[in-house]
Amino acid sequence: MTKLFLKSAVVAVCCFAIATSAVAKPKTTPREETLKTMRRATEFMMDKVSYNGGFVWNYLPDFSRQWGEMEAKRTMVWIQPPGTPSVGHLLLDAYHCTGDEYYYEQAQRVANTLIWGQLPCGGWNYVFDFAGENSLKDWYSTVGKAGWRLEEFQHYYGNATFDDGGTMEAATFLLRMYVEKNDPTYRPALEKVINLCLESQYPSGGWPQRYPLCYDHPFQGRADYSSFITLNDDVAPGIIDFLTQCYQSLGIQNLKEPIMRAMYLMITLQQGAPYAGWADQYTVEDLKPAHARSYEPRAVNTGTTGSMIRLMMDYYKLTGDSRFLTGIPLALEFLEGQGLDAETIERAGFATKNRGPRVPGFLIAARFIDPETGEPQFVHREGSNVYNGRYFCDQNPEGTIAHYNSFTGINPKQLRDEYEQVLQLKKEDLAKNSPFLNNGLVPLKRYYTRVRVRWNEQAVAPSEENIAKIRAALNDEGYWLTPQGQTSNPYKACPDKTPSTTRDYTSTFVGDEYDTSPYSVENPVMVISVRTYIDNMMRMIQYLDASK
Repeated sequence: MTKLFLKSAVVAVCCFAIATSAVAKPKTTPREETLKTMRRATEFMMDKVSYNGGFVWNYLPDFSRQWGEMEAKRTMVWIQPPGTPSVGHLLLDAYHCTGDEYYYEQAQRVANTLIWGQLPCGGWNYVFDFAGENSLKDWYSTVGKAGWRLEEFQHYYGNATFDDGGTMEAATFLLRMYVEKNDPTYRPALEKVINLCLESQYPSGGWPQRYPLCYDHPFQGRADYSSFITLNDDVAPGIIDFLTQCYQSLGIQNLKEPIMRAMYLMITLQQGAPYAGWADQYTVEDLKPAHARSYEPRAVNTGTTGSMIRLMMDYYKLTGDSRFLTGIPLALEFLEGQGLDAETIERAGFATKNRGPRVPGFLIAARFIDPETGEPQFVHREGSNVYNGRYFCDQNPEGTIAHYNSFTGINPKQLRDEYEQVLQLKKEDLAKNSPFLNNGLVPLKRYYTRVRVRWNEQAVAPSEENIAKIRAALNDEGYWLTPQGQTSNPYKACPDKTPSTTRDYTSTFVGDEYDTSPYSVENPVMVISVRTYIDNMMRMIQYLDASK
């Protein structure tokens, strides 16, 4: 009787313990696991990878080497996407999704880093260095100077650049930080960059690539291009977009005139028939197409023209002014006549690779068109490094450079269809989404980060299965290892300026061993990638939003 009682008691205690354990440790849900993964990955990136809250692009796991667009010092901070401002945007997006103050606090760290690196003029260079200006100048005189194809890093200007969206990416992030909680901490830095945009604008409405203006780097006998009015790499469109966001969210009235002046300049910059497209940059005095880097000739750019057609439709939607649409038919006629014949495409060889599925209306065209003759300009190079090499253009489509394609894919039919749809829009409908037509403040977007999507992928909310794979791929230390298909030669001084005769570098991403330009490798190096972190985090954010 006693033994039976004791045995029953033991069983009861065990059952109670098991039940209690089950209650104490409930099984976590996929949503909870996703939140944990996001937090672990962010803690590693902010506490172990960042340098004082700043980032480059890719890191070896032991941090012995790291890269932005070129190899960087550990103390350097990269501004170009997907650099430091891109991480800041992602952190704010994560805060908006989760409500977790941790992400806002980390966004503050990134903002403080950017304010530290903000130049007195109000903008940013491509990169800054926590080790000081002498350290940055040393990098420019070695790694930067030796990058054969990266001519923008071969000269240290010491001023800000609007190129590659860096300054505007940082500016927009600071705008978001200010608007988020009306924190006056960010107002001075935000006002500095707004003033930069206003001060650097030419009377015609355009902007230079760099500011304050410099003319001290004539290259291969051509004028310094950094003061030219620039559309390339989203310079003018990016500044217009930033100022528009300031206008819509802050209601700063004196921004409307410079915004409109810049928009209307885009109409003026379109060339006349029969080459009625847009160039990448223009001379200030007479608004004529101009050159940039030695492999960016004075030309009408077919790819830029396609982008500008869409931009003009966007400006029409913002303003309701039909003048933005008047040049589109001529631009479409120009693009429709630029398709290369099969023989030229075949001679070019690589031009048709990796262009995605062939859809109706898709054309392969020369990127650069002479604005006077309409002749295509194909870019070539000779030599082996920055010291003995040179770029040049001709009409031969064979053996063009690999790192900056002389060809582009365009679809005039698709653009024409979009144009026809815009013509059907009613002006009263345009006012609903336009800060210029409804005279009221318009909230900023909730999310700014876009997941990089390849042509054969769909931009849809990821499935639980895909998110489970992302969670499982995070290693024990808290980061995703990513195969990096590019590396670079460590810098070393070039003792002999004579071109190498052992290899042909006309169509390679890199020259000889003295060229520090990144290049593709067959056996990828495993790295900690800022882009992978951003993409995986945003996919998890999309998943969390869809599962609410």
